[in-house]
Amino acid sequence: MTSTGPAATLRALHHGRRPGDPLVLPNVWDAASARVFADAGFPALATPSAGIAASLGYADGRTPADEMFAAIARIVRAVDVPVTADVEAGYGLSAEELVGRLAEAGAVGCNLEDSDHATGALRDPEEQAAWLAEVRAAAGDALVLNARIDTFLRGERGPDAFVARARAYTEAGADCLYPILAPPELLPELAAAVSLPLNALAKPGGPPPRELGALGATRITFGGGLQQQATATLAAVAGRLWADTVN
Repeated sequence: MTSTGPAATLRALHHGRRPGDPLVLPNVWDAASARVFADAGFPALATPSAGIAASLGYADGRTPADEMFAAIARIVRAVDVPVTADVEAGYGLSAEELVGRLAEAGAVGCNLEDSDHATGALRDPEEQAAWLAEVRAAAGDALVLNARIDTFLRGERGPDAFVARARAYTEAGADCLYPILAPPELLPELAAAVSLPLNALAKPGGPPPRELGALGATRITFGGGLQQQATATLAAVAGRLWADTVN
């Protein structure tokens, strides 16, 4: 099938960008936060598994699939911009089921990571590539597929392990590659070695989005960081309110 709607809009936002002008996708965790960032002018949004988990009272990686998709659907309904969703490793769903659940929720993109949640280790790259190819076949071009590559997260810190997986996932039909926790200084080498847009994680205290873009990232996300910052701000408000209450 051919997508001419939000998925096409989201995909187009990844291309034709100048160095230092990456696509910044704020990670929103509920309808209210989604409206805040959409109203600020961001052309698309992302959901973080960690941020949604925290908002629902779960540890990261422990949100039941039904609750995750329901949260994604509430976010999508709240805004008029495309939303891409972090659906972790796919919750054990078949490719057809996963694509159907995302479509039902209204998400037009997704992150799929290559960690095995049962073992905490990396999945076999050929198996992951085959899984991504199944998702691509089920979705056609109606889903922007961000392949998260966890080599740096799992201790394989050189570029070679990332590049090998990146090439396999590119052949499988990924739209974007996400070397989570890759050192910023490696981004130029990683970007030069692949043909797809590169997603970088912006962390508090680390390089800002424009700097990450200048280093080679096309797309910037924040994981659960924005939700954590909002919670810290709310904790400060709560502390002041409590101080006023007891004094």
